[in-house]
Amino acid sequence: MTKGKVIQIGIVVSLIGLISYELVPQIGIDNFTATTISSCILILIVITWVASYVYRVVNGKMTFMEQRKRYRKEYEKVVNDKLETKFNALSKEEQEKLMKYLEKNP
Repeated sequence: MTKGKVIQIGIVVSLIGLISYELVPQIGIDNFTATTISSCILILIVITWVASYVYRVVNGKMTFMEQRKRYRKEYEKVVNDKLETKFNALSKEEQEKLMKYLEKNP
């Protein structure tokens, strides 16, 4: 999740809380109960957010980890392509010699 997305979610949650706080007294609920309801909703949102964060940490689904996996995959592809090109540029004798050396020294 990007920083911009977090800010957008924060603004939306704040607006929902503000709107609900303003609308609840119009329904006929007193100010103390409206404050209590708003606080409970905020606490549930924070608990849900923390639980989702802990879940992402435990499963390795954090943004940095995902970026690192994508980078590593691309890096390995580039390196493998370069190695394959160099290997194919060798003569058959050099290729066989290299393969025998790699079999002896893994």
